[in-house]
Amino acid sequence: MNHDIQPDGSDAQAHEYDHGALGEAEYAEFMELAAEEGFDIEDVEGAIEAAGHGPLPVLAVVGRPNVGKSTLVNRIIGRREAVVEDKPGVTRDRVTYEAEWSGRRFKVVDTGGWEQDVLGIDASVAAQAEYAIEASDAVVFVVDAKVGATDTDEAVVRLLRKAGKPVVLCANKVDGLSGESDAAYLWSLGLGEPHPVSALHGRGTGDMLDAVLEALPEAPAQTFGTAVGGPRRIALIGRPNVGKSSLLNKVAGEERVVVNELAGTTRDPVDELIELGGTTWKFVDTAGIRKRVHLQQGADYYASLRTAAAVEKAELAVILLDASENISVQDQRIVTMAVEAGRAVVLAFNKWDTLDEERRYYLEREIETELGQVAWAPRVNVSARTGRHMEKLVPAIETALAGWETRVPTGRLNAFLGELVSAHPHPVRGGKQPRILFGTQAGTKPPRFVLFASGFIEAGYRRFIERRLREEFGFEGTPIHISVRVREKRGAKKK
Repeated sequence: MNHDIQPDGSDAQAHEYDHGALGEAEYAEFMELAAEEGFDIEDVEGAIEAAGHGPLPVLAVVGRPNVGKSTLVNRIIGRREAVVEDKPGVTRDRVTYEAEWSGRRFKVVDTGGWEQDVLGIDASVAAQAEYAIEASDAVVFVVDAKVGATDTDEAVVRLLRKAGKPVVLCANKVDGLSGESDAAYLWSLGLGEPHPVSALHGRGTGDMLDAVLEALPEAPAQTFGTAVGGPRRIALIGRPNVGKSSLLNKVAGEERVVVNELAGTTRDPVDELIELGGTTWKFVDTAGIRKRVHLQQGADYYASLRTAAAVEKAELAVILLDASENISVQDQRIVTMAVEAGRAVVLAFNKWDTLDEERRYYLEREIETELGQVAWAPRVNVSARTGRHMEKLVPAIETALAGWETRVPTGRLNAFLGELVSAHPHPVRGGKQPRILFGTQAGTKPPRFVLFASGFIEAGYRRFIERRLREEFGFEGTPIHISVRVREKRGAKKK
């Protein structure tokens, strides 16, 4: 069934920026089909370009508490998602968002709001800034123009200089011309021109974002191991105390990672080159974060931020879950984070050797109900303590990466879509029955499809298409992105 599927080859890669994953001949044939169906050619080209993008560049927003980072993030992404409060210690479910400015898309990492724990404010800022900068391609450093540069701001500046990433200095809370003189004092930080902004009212954010686009690369520097002999990057993620360090030490065959019980310890994720199954892999470890009751909010937030940094650097996420405990909301959030980042996924259930028959029965039910959204992910049952079933980890990783890179030729895809629409047409709504006319796979890593339709396609029918795509072509271990473009009415073409 899979003999028609082709991985991305060099020919497809050569045209990635022009036609997504389509080669010249395939692209020309596809555009001819689009014209016959009455689609606007520019709209089709735009749809392919939008869906065919590779990993997006990452912008980190850093600064001390209460300078308006989350308000600025909401302004950048154009909607209120980042939680805004006047006190530090706000725990968020998500720290990474997708944004667009002047036709360019990028990711934003929000580092706003955390608990001022026993390590002191400077250490807290340093830890968050380090994690965010680690995963970023450029940084927006937010300073309160009304307060001016503080000692904490100076500490962040030293971190930024050490990291060597491009920096855009944002002088926030400048609500009028009188505040611009306050912003001018921030030249003293030595980071170049301060951009006077009011994140709350939107003043000056456009000019600042123009500077951001100049600082951001077109694509992330990370090549995801595509260089000859380059190791594939694997993020080992999971909630605190689930056994990530123990698993990494076990697969490495030695004690490489020290588990520190201090929450929020300032440490970069540990990248380890490890040989497994005759192949060298680069494991990005996210262990070393532990919860204490009085630091729960801060520790949870550090864990989320660190996990996001590791996932951004990786091709595949091995998500470790504690099989002896119920699947938690935190587990589900981590799974969602990996899926939304578009990474291949393997689920590893640790402490399997400790389970009795009753717990195994109930765990299977939990997996069906709580992790149904990643039923496509390979699953391995392991024991980091004893090393049980570690040999199954590499085949699962290889399977997921293969699915992540799989590409279906346009001709084969449209034959499949034609059969699918004939056998299972879209339900009639309002006296009309929209149809999927044709489609193409515009990108891989993860697989991204653009479908062109005669009318609005409901979410339930899109899920049905995804399920049938998986049944037909596999795509094991990878999320699938499907976007739908609707044909404009005749006579409603762009002038």
